[in-house]
Amino acid sequence: MIDEMTTVLEPSPLPDFVETKYVKDITLRALSYVKAGFPVHFRGVSGTGKTTLALHLASKINRPVVMVHGDEEFTTSDLVGGEYGYRMRKVVDRFVSRVLKVEEDMVKRWVDNRLTVACKYGFTLVYDEFTRSRPEANNILLSILQEKMMDLPVGRGGEEPYLRVDPNFTAIFTSNPEEYAGVHRSQDALRDRMITMDVDHFDYETEVAITQAKSKLSKPNAELIVNIVRGLRDSGKSEFAPTVRGCIMIAKALKVQNMTPSHSAGFLRMCQDILASETSRVGSKTNQARVKEIVKEIVQKELGKLPSGKREKNIKKETAVV
Repeated sequence: MIDEMTTVLEPSPLPDFVETKYVKDITLRALSYVKAGFPVHFRGVSGTGKTTLALHLASKINRPVVMVHGDEEFTTSDLVGGEYGYRMRKVVDRFVSRVLKVEEDMVKRWVDNRLTVACKYGFTLVYDEFTRSRPEANNILLSILQEKMMDLPVGRGGEEPYLRVDPNFTAIFTSNPEEYAGVHRSQDALRDRMITMDVDHFDYETEVAITQAKSKLSKPNAELIVNIVRGLRDSGKSEFAPTVRGCIMIAKALKVQNMTPSHSAGFLRMCQDILASETSRVGSKTNQARVKEIVKEIVQKELGKLPSGKREKNIKKETAVV
């Protein structure tokens, strides 16, 4: 029986998920590796959709999903399980009718954590940002992925010192590049046991489709926003390249205010705020100012491509915004 402390997710399709040709290609390749018996590892910068791809892949596998988020404070017991609280045992002996014998004792209660549950029942494990956990915490994965055996802690009880991993067990990992703050270098032995797929920024079609699906804006407006974000990315002049998250933020902010890129007096300011925030470290005022100037040029360029009536109305309002 699965312990109540472990949350198991149903492998259902994600809401508003966009499956373009680009996404289908990644998914089909990853599914082929899973069917061949290998764990899949999506690696890429923040905002490139790694976690969403992992959950989408898990839905295609169509097995219950157990999700783990990497954490600096993790130990092996956070993955495997540990002793949590106590269980009371009471024995009442009425063998002699006039004598009542009662024995009570307290024993520590073992609870399986998510990795053990996934291995035992053949669920799909999604280990998000696994390199944020210290390498020693992830050592338990080595035998699981290679020999399909899990070493069991002594306190768990039972006669067998190991758990044979269910054949249906599948592992999907995600990680950020090693130069990111708070990311550990994973063991070579662990990386050697998985197939790593480097995830880059989505192609233009996918970014437009995602922006439109998440915000419900029209396609032309979604395209204009994506053009602005990609223009900043292609300039190579921001500290961090903007991702599709920037597109979604701008689009949702517009939608909430019932505005459009062609009729919004605050559109430039909105783009500057969001894109300077996404592409700069906190407190990096110099870089933020440079990004805002670049965004201003790109926004005016993109608005200049609009039909003349809309262009004149917008530029008159937007150029007043610094």
